[in-house]
Amino acid sequence: MRHLVTASALAVVCCLGLTACTDSGDRSAPEPSPRATLGLGQSADTAGVGGRGAARITPDTVVYADRTGFGAPEHGLFAVVTYQSRNRTTSRVTTTAGQGGLRWTTADGRTVTDRNSKAATGVAPIGFSEGGAALPPEVGHQDVAVFDIAAAERGGTLVYVDGDGTAFRWKIPASDSGAAVPALKFALD
Repeated sequence: MRHLVTASALAVVCCLGLTACTDSGDRSAPEPSPRATLGLGQSADTAGVGGRGAARITPDTVVYADRTGFGAPEHGLFAVVTYQSRNRTTSRVTTTAGQGGLRWTTADGRTVTDRNSKAATGVAPIGFSEGGAALPPEVGHQDVAVFDIAAAERGGTLVYVDGDGTAFRWKIPASDSGAAVPALKFALD
């Protein structure tokens, strides 16, 4: 018993000594680590508008179109990204999707918001535009983000800035990708 107490006391003294030796005196808060860039089909748990509520955002398909049944893009190409929004709470939550929360960043750093042109605003594929940014309790729906970009800007990064100002990123392939490609192409014609 005496050896256990002595060993425990020695361990505490050594740990305190190590802490005292390694303290640099710098009391600044550590920088947050950057968020990983996600891929299609991966989810991010986000805050609702004003930091209220929680929604899970999951982009799952991208289709590029130089013409649709809704018209032609003004800048040469539509990048249409389908995403799922799911309310993770028992009260209504509003995502920032309708307030400029969805953005496309090109490889050279240019950023455009969802529905950045009159032509992009008119794209509403049936079956993929279910309802907007407000989500009833524990409900989810599917929607699309439409970006009017130049053909050279394929393969960008989808950015979603939530209600707390946190940016979530998804690397979007430069070619049509995802499980809903055939259905989305049909709905765009």
